[in-house]
Amino acid sequence: MPHKTAKTAAKATGSKATASKHAAKTHLKPTHLKATHPKAAAAAPKTAARPVAHKPIVAAKPPAAAPRVEEKKVLTQRQGFKTNEFVVYPAHGVGQILAIEEQEIAGARLELFVINFMKDKMTLRVPTAKVANVGMRKLSEPVLVKKALETLKGRARVKRTMWSRRAQEYEAKINSGDIVAIAEVVRDLYRSESQPEQSYSERQLYEAALDRLSREIAVVQHSTETEAVKEIESQLAKSPRRGAKTETEAGAEGEAEGDVEEGDGDDAAVEDEAA
Repeated sequence: MPHKTAKTAAKATGSKATASKHAAKTHLKPTHLKATHPKAAAAAPKTAARPVAHKPIVAAKPPAAAPRVEEKKVLTQRQGFKTNEFVVYPAHGVGQILAIEEQEIAGARLELFVINFMKDKMTLRVPTAKVANVGMRKLSEPVLVKKALETLKGRARVKRTMWSRRAQEYEAKINSGDIVAIAEVVRDLYRSESQPEQSYSERQLYEAALDRLSREIAVVQHSTETEAVKEIESQLAKSPRRGAKTETEAGAEGEAEGDVEEGDGDDAAVEDEAA
């Protein structure tokens, strides 16, 4: 009996040891599989690769803002000018923007304003990026037009210098695009019926200045050029005028009527002697 009991105890002890080893194997199995099992090793990269698939979507957002920058750049180059708008181009006067087009010149693409000068039957193409350099501007505000009309009622201020120099000054004012400066030329070269006629060169400059002034006033006031000219002449009629020229003044070609500007007396005397 004691011998059987010992054997039974040994068997029970062996069973416990076997159970402990089995439990240990069962406990270590998941960790062992994670480290060495090929299926587990293959599954790990798949789980890590999922976030990478979203990266191109995030990276694609910044380029979407590029068109806005390009659009802002285009609007800056155009300086606020639009199609069908009337503008003033200093060298040619009032014109209308017919279109905004692109052309390839010397391998570069340029955006151009297509400006039509109906009275001159001329079409001009101006790069949008160069409008500031050429002095192209919008039409004058009504307040500035009123100031130009008031200028016409003032006294003519004509320097007693050689006509060639004064002619250059008049041309510079006409081509400046400044409506008030153009009004000054009209005022200084105007001749009433009681005054001697203008010389040919004076007459040409006067008509050029009158044309530039009347066309802009007509567009701003939504009237015809004929009506604008009548308004200009009515203002000129209110200006103070001297009588006929003296014989000495009449002998000089292109000598205009008017008072000598203050501060120009010495220059006028020197240039009269040179003439």
